[in-house]
Order: sequence, then C-alpha cells, then structure tokens
Amino acid sequence: MARVVSVFLPTLPTDRIRRADPSLSVEAPLVVIARSGSKRWISAADQVALKLGLRVDMPAAKAQALVQGLIMIDADPAADLAALERLTLWALSQYSPVVAIDLPDGIVMDTEGADHLQGGEELMLSGLVNRMRGRGLAARAAIADTWGAAHALARTMNRETLIVARGETHKAVNRLPLSSLRLPSETVVSLRTLGFANVGDLAGTPRAPLTLRFGPEVGRRLDQMFGRVAEPIDPIRVAELVEVQKSFAEPIGARETIEKYVTRLVRQLCLQLETRGLGVRRADLIVHRVDNTLQALRAGTAKPVRDIAWLTKLFRDRIERIEPGFGIEKLSLAAILAEPLIEAQSASSLIEEQIADVTPLIDVLGNRGGQRIFRVAPVASDVPERSVQRIAPTADEDGATWPLHWLRPPRLLARPELIEVIALLPDHPPVSFTWRGKRRRVKRADGPERIFGEWWKRSAEWIAVRDYFVVEDDTGERFWIFRSGDGVDTETGSHKWFLHGVFA
Repeated sequence: MARVVSVFLPTLPTDRIRRADPSLSVEAPLVVIARSGSKRWISAADQVALKLGLRVDMPAAKAQALVQGLIMIDADPAADLAALERLTLWALSQYSPVVAIDLPDGIVMDTEGADHLQGGEELMLSGLVNRMRGRGLAARAAIADTWGAAHALARTMNRETLIVARGETHKAVNRLPLSSLRLPSETVVSLRTLGFANVGDLAGTPRAPLTLRFGPEVGRRLDQMFGRVAEPIDPIRVAELVEVQKSFAEPIGARETIEKYVTRLVRQLCLQLETRGLGVRRADLIVHRVDNTLQALRAGTAKPVRDIAWLTKLFRDRIERIEPGFGIEKLSLAAILAEPLIEAQSASSLIEEQIADVTPLIDVLGNRGGQRIFRVAPVASDVPERSVQRIAPTADEDGATWPLHWLRPPRLLARPELIEVIALLPDHPPVSFTWRGKRRRVKRADGPERIFGEWWKRSAEWIAVRDYFVVEDDTGERFWIFRSGDGVDTETGSHKWFLHGVFA
C-alpha cells in the first residue's frame, strides 16, 4: 500500500516575495493582488495579514481601507509556479523518487520505500517542515494512504504535521469539509444547499442520485480519497536526468525475473553515467504496475559510484519489498543525484599503505534505514553546544580541531540540564548537586573556566558568561557543570546551575 505525503504551502507567493526582497519589513502585512479587468482582489496573504482579518478573495480596496501600512504586490503566477517547481525538484532529490507538483499550492510524493532513509515517517515529516521553515516557507504536511486524503488533511488541519496510520483513512477524513474533496466550488455550494455538511455525510449517501445530478466527479473524488480508485502520481523529471527504462510485452512478477531486469538496467545506467563522467549518489527504481500504480525503491551511496555489482546488490537486497500485484509492465531506473567521478588506478600494496574503504559499510547501513549516518566535526566556537557539527561520513578533513587546553567531556548533552546545587558564591565549586533526582556529593573540583557569549552573533549575549567546573562525586564519576552568570551581576546570567556533559 502506498504512503502519500501532501505538503501544503499556504503562503508561498508572499514567502517567495519576502525571500526575493529582504528589505521588506517582516512586521508589515503583505498581500498579493490578482486582477481581472477593473476587478482587484487578494489572491494570497501572509500570516501577519491574516491575523489582521484579511483573507483570500477579499476586494483589494476593502483590504487597503482596513489595514494601514499594507504592502500590496501584483500577482505573478509564473514566478510562483517556478518557485513551486524548484521546491518539487529539491524534494525529488531529498525525499522520494515519486514527487509531483500539486497545483496550485503544494507538493505530493509517494514515500513508500524511501522514508526509511530519513529515519521513518515521523522524522521525515518533521524534518521536511523544519527545512521548509529554514528556507523561509510556511508549510503543513500530512501523510496518509491516498493522495486525496493527504491533500485534504494538509489543507484543513491546524498543526504542522499529521500521520494517519495505515488503514485509518475513513476515520481521519469523515468529518472533513466538502471543500477538501477537490470539487468545483459550484458543486460544493450545491451540496451544502442539499444538507451535506462533511465528507462522511456524502460518503454514506447512495451514489446514483449524486451521479445523476452532479455527474461522475463527486463519486470519483470520494473513491480516490478512500483508495477505491487509483490516483497515480506522475513524477517530475528534469531534462538532464540520467534514466533507463524497460517495458514488457507481458507483465512480470517473479522475483528472479525482476532481479534479472534490474541487473540489466543497472548496467545500462552505469554505461550512460560513464559517458558523462558521472557517478551515482542516489538512484531510484520505479515499478509501473498494470493497475496504473507506482512503487518506488531508493538507494543512496556515500560517494559517487558506478560499480555495477555494488549498485545491483543495493537494489537486490530490497527487491522483496516490491509488490507486483497483477504484474509489472515497466521498470525505470534513474540517477536522481549524480556527481563527477574520476576513476584512478589503485597503487600496489608494496608501494604504499592501503587504506580500508568503509563506504560499502556506510551504504549498507544507510540503506537499511533508521538514523542517518554522520560524523562530528569541530566548529570555531567557544560555546560548547555550537562547537560541533554533523558532516557526511565521507567528507574530507579540513584540519580543524577542538582546543586542548581545557578538558572536555566525551559525552556532551544535547542541551544543558538544570540541576540543584549547594555552593558558595562567586567562585567556589559546588559542595553537592542533584541531577535527575539523585543527590551527589562533590569530592574534587577543577575550575572555573569562564566562557563568554558570542556577542557578534547575538546581541543578547553581549555580557553573558558561563563558569564551567569539572567535578567528581564520591563514587568517582566526573561531570561538567556550569553556572550561568558571573555570580555577581544578574545581567550576565540567571546564576542557575546546569549539567552539560559526562566524562567517561
């Protein structure tokens, strides 16, 4: 069964405009104005404008009279579509082999077989919304068994993310408004006039009278939402994409047959990559079934490769996930992400020392799912939690190191945890402290090490300081704790104590 993600971008036009013109005040309300002849109305509004009572389809003159300092910009549908296409291509390279534009304000993708690369559905969905926010875009995302259900939920929910469990579509959409069915507005108004309040009311009504009055569209949209009729996603593709395909006169379904043709497709893909001097970093196998549905498998590599045997193994290990159904009529293999690859002849072990290549292990673990694989690297910052960054496991060393003049714990907590401390001020280490409900008596201590705030990054840290101590309790365990502030001036910190790391 497919798992479909619908991403709703409610303020895409205004977000695009703000990104293009950073001089626009983030506090000033912004609306996009569409026009037809002499008629002008709001086609999009940002969150500030919506909170002030403005809404889509409101006449522009009325909006201008209601809100002072309103920024009004003419609509540019071509620019909005181009921005949406760029986002869709980005999602294709990052999240799923099957991604398409969901006009006019969203993206739809089938993540079955690819969500494990992001750590599962929950991490994938939250990460997607967070990355959109980092790009200056407001987004809401829902995942369900069908395109219709995910589309409706993403546009009606009040939260940023929603995951509907498999088989729970009926329960999730029954109380949704009729407007979520992607029907013409005239049809929705007529259905409301007849007394239908939500999707559940409409779904429980005999189909024949509805079809007689409104045609087949109402029934088709209901069937698509509940999964009774397939609604395939036509994935977006770019002109320079390296892709090979194999169509079958008779549908196939046996595992051995699928493996044979996957091997042939991998060989053809590698030959095309070789002619362009490229290696694959992320490849997608798309299965086209005779029932007009798609299934996709995604495999990633830690570095560019075009090793036929290795790429074949990555897909062969996951072929059992393919559900041929009534048969497969076409297989497509695409190099979604490719990078330049220059093959070099390896030197003899008699001449130079051989370095073990761990990238095959990284590939196997990364394609197995769960947490993403990364390395930690130093960052030039005195603030401990900012001195570490995650980098790709095969990234080159840049020569940076952590400072060695002060001892640092091997385990640094994700965020400092508040502790209760008995200590003399201002420069004395704690006599005892309580962490996670356990009181510990301090036998030895070293410090303080004073760390100043990064005032050039945040003005709030202009005079902020922390005093760190390495302490050892009566059981021999050692901890890294700090007091926020200098112990005298409250403007330098709250003078509360925190535990930030644990020594081995």
